[in-house]
Amino acid sequence: MFKQTLLAFVAGVSMASALGAAAAPGVSHQPPARLEAFLAYPFIDALTASESGNRIAWIETRKGIRNIWIADAPDFHPRRLTNGTADDGMELGELAFSPDGKILAWSRGGGEGNGWASGMPAPNPASAVEQPHEDIWISVAGGPPVRLAQDGAEPVISSTGQIVYLKDGQVWTADVTGKDKPKRLFYDRGKAAQLTWSPDGTRLAFVSRRGDHSFIGVYSGPDSPITWLAPATAFDSNPVWSPDGRRIAFSRVAGLAGPLVSSLVETPNPFSIWVGSATDGAASAVWRSPANFNGSFPQVPDGLFLKWGAGDRLTFRAEMDGWPHLYSLPAAGGDASLLTPGPFMVEHVAMTPDRRALLFSANSGATDGDTDRRHIFRVAVDHPGPTPLTLGAGLEWTPAPVGDGQVAYVSSTATTTMHVTIAGANGRDAHALEPPDSDYAANGFISPKPVAFTAADGLLIRGQLFLPPGGKAKHPALIFVHGGPPRQMLLGWSYMDYYTHAYAMNQYLASRGFVVLSVNYRLGIGYGRAFQHPDKAGPAGNSEYQDVLAGARFVQGLPQVDPTRLGIWGGSYGGLLTAQALARNSDIFKAGVDFHGMHDWSLAPGQASRPQRYEQGDYDAMMKSAFESSPEAALAGWKSPVLLIHGDDDRNVRFDQTVDLARRLAAQGTPFEELILPNEIHEFLRYDSWLKADTATVRFLEDNLKP
Repeated sequence: MFKQTLLAFVAGVSMASALGAAAAPGVSHQPPARLEAFLAYPFIDALTASESGNRIAWIETRKGIRNIWIADAPDFHPRRLTNGTADDGMELGELAFSPDGKILAWSRGGGEGNGWASGMPAPNPASAVEQPHEDIWISVAGGPPVRLAQDGAEPVISSTGQIVYLKDGQVWTADVTGKDKPKRLFYDRGKAAQLTWSPDGTRLAFVSRRGDHSFIGVYSGPDSPITWLAPATAFDSNPVWSPDGRRIAFSRVAGLAGPLVSSLVETPNPFSIWVGSATDGAASAVWRSPANFNGSFPQVPDGLFLKWGAGDRLTFRAEMDGWPHLYSLPAAGGDASLLTPGPFMVEHVAMTPDRRALLFSANSGATDGDTDRRHIFRVAVDHPGPTPLTLGAGLEWTPAPVGDGQVAYVSSTATTTMHVTIAGANGRDAHALEPPDSDYAANGFISPKPVAFTAADGLLIRGQLFLPPGGKAKHPALIFVHGGPPRQMLLGWSYMDYYTHAYAMNQYLASRGFVVLSVNYRLGIGYGRAFQHPDKAGPAGNSEYQDVLAGARFVQGLPQVDPTRLGIWGGSYGGLLTAQALARNSDIFKAGVDFHGMHDWSLAPGQASRPQRYEQGDYDAMMKSAFESSPEAALAGWKSPVLLIHGDDDRNVRFDQTVDLARRLAAQGTPFEELILPNEIHEFLRYDSWLKADTATVRFLEDNLKP
């Protein structure tokens, strides 16, 4: 994520000059001191509980080695279920319990995929000579893992023990005993998604995606046709069953006609909630959002969280007061009541087994800086007033309800590693299932400080400041910019693996003597809908870059900083902003590391396709704005050295973005290095890939920014 001059990492190992010279001699690939210790953190993900609350499971990744852990009531003593021992890049995910907790299913070997990358084979970041597959695995009664099916994803288990999953956009099923071969459950012309079983396990609701629209379908068995719920020209999704299995609630977004909508300004995108019969498909709208910006379908990560609660009430997340909050309404129709008022965002929502309450995490609390933390709350499904279950300077997320009203969640602090914790229904008597890694905590982490500064247009921007320990000497400084962009860096570990890595690297860079400012620029989450949806941002005008520039000037004014030695690093959208900084302000930013960034908006899929119809809308104006808002539009001003890092199987930001930039930089003589990782995807799957990238990053930044 950082850069220097003239040389390029080729094929992930060799360095060659930006002008095509032979590999440079004497380049060290040994990690700098203590880097591996800082990268040895455990990352805990996908904490989930069975509906019965008698068992929980989670995934732990450490130095690229992934394993699933489970714990059973009543003492919830953790034990490792899988026996992963290699940094093989085979991702584990999509944990799914049967309702009684007896069967656990998961996928192994998947990777990211955007629309243009759908249908691609499983990633092969370890460059294995045999093609990897994404497979479905199960464990029955906590027994040894068994591979159930090849080439599948998103398993779901019914109350009767039947497993279904997705393969090539179709619904497949497999026998838990392994006696029968997996088979397609039924045929659908669309691409199936969001599988959900009825409470009695006899019917399956699903979304059928069909390009410019989608339907909700119900499969009732091999002798019955698919039942479609009020099919329309809209996008229907998020099916959820009523507790009695007779009705299905779902969301509907009408969609926007391309030629009538400008991509340069936001257009309201309202949605509605419908309830229909699972038997005959008759359905009607029970609630409609206001047709304004705040009434638009929420674009925060993880979407709507539509759930069916006790008292025949539906709960969901929306932004009608300008914040991502929980709402409740009668399933028969009526007004939606705000359950979680206040200036904070709701995430990681789970319903208690009795359906009377919701558990969630939010950036709310009484401690300074809680806007950049997460804590656990509980709220009733039928009246407002969240109750905090955790508070203080720690961070807690992904609540999972377990037996006797208890709640499990992931917790950490700014300086101690994450771990699974269980607390009572009121949040008291919290105890870690296993203590934080004390050896890792000894790595010398510091507590970042919450800071705020003002952009040129007056918008308040927040960030986290990492100050190196001791000394009166002036330090070099770095700006870190996250990706997404709907993300938020926190005052501690993140609940996302990518940003957990970034947090560890910012800590390491501070330990090496850099002052680091992590900037939460506009377009990010955590500060309200208006902050996430600003005017003239991204390809419509790049307004978010002024926040990066404001952060740079804030850092340059700190007494600990040498203002002439400022660099920048970031990945994905942060890579784009790194490139913006170097192209537009090489006078301020003296070096940068660009991980898989976007460099020309007009080259991106979806931007570069002219409408195939007479009406062209604002396509030409959009393409002009997209290019002018890109780093490559300001390439002539790019003088500072940069390190480009990219995996060539990236399914998020296409590799041609870095190919194009490298050739342009070479053509104008701008010094650059490149580290290319064959077969890696966007969020690197192997620890070895991160270690190579981080080693190159530290070397590059120190070579360029330290005297």
